[in-house]
Amino acid sequence: MKTHKVTHQSSLPSNTRNKLVLRRTRKRFSPKIFIDRTIETIAITSLLLTGFSGVGAIGCWGLEIIDTNANPNIIISGWEYQKNRSIGAMLLSFSAFLGSSLVGASFSIQRDKF
Repeated sequence: MKTHKVTHQSSLPSNTRNKLVLRRTRKRFSPKIFIDRTIETIAITSLLLTGFSGVGAIGCWGLEIIDTNANPNIIISGWEYQKNRSIGAMLLSFSAFLGSSLVGASFSIQRDKF
């Protein structure tokens, strides 16, 4: 009984036949992904800043009340300025959150083509 041995020859040259060919793909810069990530970062940062400014404003408001009750002769204390600055930062960062959310929503609506 005869057995026939079948061999398969590759179409590659003999020097590259046993080498593993790796292809690396380059990541391309996508402006859509960059804009989406920028808007997302602005929204998250502004929400965090809103929360911290709100806590600061409440703290300054409490210290202002304590300062006013301790010495009624002082009309304008330093805590009132700090409170107003914290409330202003809170309003500014919350408006940045609303603006970035609106821009992000309008971009997603344009992409989905509603």
